[in-house]
Amino acid sequence: MKPRRFINQLTAGEMLDQVFLVRDKDLRTASNGALYITCTLCDKTGHVPARMWQVSESMHNSIPVEGFLQVKGRTENYKGTLQLIIDACRPMSAEKLDMADFLPATEQDVEVMWAELMAILDRIKDANIRLLIKRFLTDKPFVEKLKRAPAAMQLHHPFIGGLLEHTLNVARAAMAVLPFYPKLNADLVLAGVFLHDIGKTEELSYASSFNYTDRGYLVGHITMAALWVEQKAQEVSAETGEPFPPALKNMLQHIILSHHGQMEFGSPKLPAMPEAFLVHYLDNIDAKLYMTLAAVENDPDPEAAFTSYQRDMQTRIYKKSRE
Repeated sequence: MKPRRFINQLTAGEMLDQVFLVRDKDLRTASNGALYITCTLCDKTGHVPARMWQVSESMHNSIPVEGFLQVKGRTENYKGTLQLIIDACRPMSAEKLDMADFLPATEQDVEVMWAELMAILDRIKDANIRLLIKRFLTDKPFVEKLKRAPAAMQLHHPFIGGLLEHTLNVARAAMAVLPFYPKLNADLVLAGVFLHDIGKTEELSYASSFNYTDRGYLVGHITMAALWVEQKAQEVSAETGEPFPPALKNMLQHIILSHHGQMEFGSPKLPAMPEAFLVHYLDNIDAKLYMTLAAVENDPDPEAAFTSYQRDMQTRIYKKSRE
């Protein structure tokens, strides 16, 4: 059997006969009335769009979404983007496969990252915020999900443990920046960093593949996190016998609701506090640096000075800046 060709190694003009993870599929009708299939195939290094021509509805039904597919086909360049043309395929059982080929995972030690994040959160002084955060940290199912969840399906830290790695990166950046701005409420910033993406633990599914859950599609991680703060604040109030400070809850929820920075990027609110601006920009910095570095490292042409066009960043990335 030929050695596996991972997606980040593929170039146009290759013939392939190997297994991929299927993220999604669609049955479409061409202009001549013939049916064809579009799908997204994945492995631990990325994803590639694929098409299969002259198909039937039964062939479409046989392709397992979030399952595995043995694919015979060829790669080609389509409008500057690599795609795979499937000539033949059949479902494969996961029992025969090495899952490490399909689900990327953090290269960092999860427990070491978790301990460092806990040490940072322990710097929070406000008693009410500490009690609120404690309600999350003592929720064992939530913690296990946070340690395992990816930060995204594609854009940044899309791997097992990615959410924890991203959250810790943003927390480290906050610790580095906060001394320069002593007028900021550091407790709000650190709590906001921890809370801003926690909804991704339920927005995404990540058992055998990465996809959105039904709740992820319908509600989304931003809204989920804001709702959880409401719930945990009520639990704190029941524990202490005192109302959780409404203004404090509002500010924490605002940081969550505004952390994408722009409404067109999914934020229900624009940042309206200095601390919200800081969380937004630190979150964006970590995401963008991951995306640019990954684009350089995964580019299949080592001789080229620039990567291929990166649609999500609307540019090609120069690859020689670190030389």
